Amino acid sequence: MPKRMRPWADLFIRRLERYSLQQRLFFSYIVIILIPGIVFSLIMFRQLNESYTKDVIRKSESSIEVEKTNIQNNMETMERAVQIALSDREVMNYIDRSTDPDPAELIEFSSNTMNNLLRLQFNNPDLEHIRIFSDNLLISEIWPVFLKESRVANEPWYDEVLRLNGGALWEISERDKEPIQNHIRDEKEFRQKMSLLREIEYPKGKHVGIIQVDMLLSRFFPSTYAGHSNGQSQMFVVTPSGGLYYDPSRSLLPASELAAARLAEKLSPTEHAGAYRHFNLSLSGEPYLAVYAYIDSIGAYVVQLTSLQAGLADLNKARNTILLVNVVLIAILSVSTFFLNSLILKKLRQLTLSMKKIRQGDFNVQLPVGGGSEVGELTFHFRKMMGKINELIADAVNKQAATKEAELKTLKNQIDSHFLYNTLENIKMLAEVENQRPISDALTSLGSMMRYNLRWSGEYVRLREELNHARHYVALMNLRFDQRIVLRAELTERDLDLEVLKMSLQPIIENAVKHGLNGHAASEGNLTITLTTYTDERAQMIVIEDNGAGMSPEKTRRLNEKIRASDDGRSMETSADSGGTSGRAAGGNGIGLRNVHQRLQLFYGSEYGLWVESEEHRYTRVMIKLPYFNLIGGETEHVQTLDRR
Repeated sequence: MPKRMRPWADLFIRRLERYSLQQRLFFSYIVIILIPGIVFSLIMFRQLNESYTKDVIRKSESSIEVEKTNIQNNMETMERAVQIALSDREVMNYIDRSTDPDPAELIEFSSNTMNNLLRLQFNNPDLEHIRIFSDNLLISEIWPVFLKESRVANEPWYDEVLRLNGGALWEISERDKEPIQNHIRDEKEFRQKMSLLREIEYPKGKHVGIIQVDMLLSRFFPSTYAGHSNGQSQMFVVTPSGGLYYDPSRSLLPASELAAARLAEKLSPTEHAGAYRHFNLSLSGEPYLAVYAYIDSIGAYVVQLTSLQAGLADLNKARNTILLVNVVLIAILSVSTFFLNSLILKKLRQLTLSMKKIRQGDFNVQLPVGGGSEVGELTFHFRKMMGKINELIADAVNKQAATKEAELKTLKNQIDSHFLYNTLENIKMLAEVENQRPISDALTSLGSMMRYNLRWSGEYVRLREELNHARHYVALMNLRFDQRIVLRAELTERDLDLEVLKMSLQPIIENAVKHGLNGHAASEGNLTITLTTYTDERAQMIVIEDNGAGMSPEKTRRLNEKIRASDDGRSMETSADSGGTSGRAAGGNGIGLRNVHQRLQLFYGSEYGLWVESEEHRYTRVMIKLPYFNLIGGETEHVQTLDRR
């Protein structure tokens, strides 16, 4: 539990203890039954809600996919009509002619070529118009196909078509207005249509006109204008400019409500073709789900708007019913347990009165409550506890006397150690007066080691303290080996705050000095002892490696077996010629490493300890495995793992 939550938890427990058992049971029912029931109901109905929403999204995407297929087919029909019209050489020659046509030529053109274009339109009943506008002053207008380009020069799409240089422009128009002015208006003029507009270049690069193919929106978007199923959903076509196209006679919502929703502001182009998006919105106080896809070719959105009111209402009704059942169940349990507790509490009160007498110091009270029930069992164990308390009191008195005696012995040892420290300090001062710096430094290291050994305030120390102790030892050994020993610690500041057992490194480094300079290594210069550390699955690995004589694989195996051998009183075998950090030179038997290994397992557990890796004439490596614990950062953060090699 986080530290910041503990005060709140303690406060809650203290307040809960003020209530009676009946009240606590009532709270338990709430915690065990009501709250989990409510949480489970909310989670379950949330999942049902999400499932219902996903089903609506899936159906909406399917409907939009059908509409996209219809749109693609209609676009291909209109583009095919453009290609057929422009592939007719007679059409292109007519709009690009350089002389006035004679009447006979016009009659023949109208009878053949013109009829072919009209037949193309009539054979595709979805097409509403095929019009060709030309800026050639030498041609004559032949209604309803061939018209002057000046009739559409003021249309909002005119400049955009010219800018595309022969590219297709898809334009939604609110009115199907005839280019030739007609003062008599009919209902056809107010029909909405989709127009395919393309500049005609003949030859390539020379503008000769514009072709327009129209299709009514009711045919171009058949699903959009086909109404909605069961009055719960409807499809719309929305342009980025805010245009909203649908069948008003079959609208799911009033036009004013749809205008106020501003669907265009909530839509954004999808990342790639075919992608769908959705969002929730509220209209007329009811929840709706809008699923849409952006069709890049026509620059518009197809939106499926579905009402969630009916489906969510059924789910909410079922949820409220389950919550009501939970509340009624809690009430029934509370009433039934009230009468049961009255019988149990009567016997517990008798037990409470007896315990009050014991609290006042009367340890000889005989508890009157008995029987084979849980209360009787409680009484039996309480009597046993009183007997144990009397025994512990006697033991505490004896331990207190022993503690006093140990304190006196500790005080005496401190006095003796102070005498030794003062004596070493005096000798050190004499060495400095005589300018014997090596002797003075050696005495300083020796004094530090003695203080470290005698100052046993606990079993655990920081790694920096163990490292300093080892450095003092190496400094003393360098007097003997003429500065041939190098202790190198590749540690970070955070590593130095790791917790280790006291006196766990010095015995290993002592073996490195004792055996690493023997045999083959004696003639090869300095002995380098390297200390590194890394983490391995919440465990801290400390690696002590030297470049001493090393050992063969067989000797290394036997040494590891000796380190892990149980203390059964048998003498350890002697390995006469092993060496290195954990190597055993002549007379070595691995007791130092074995002692360190046993201490590690005693304080940390059987999964921790040490083992040896070695290669003859190259290195010896001792691997120490400890639980990771940093005295500054705790267990929340691992140090960076180092390469073992």
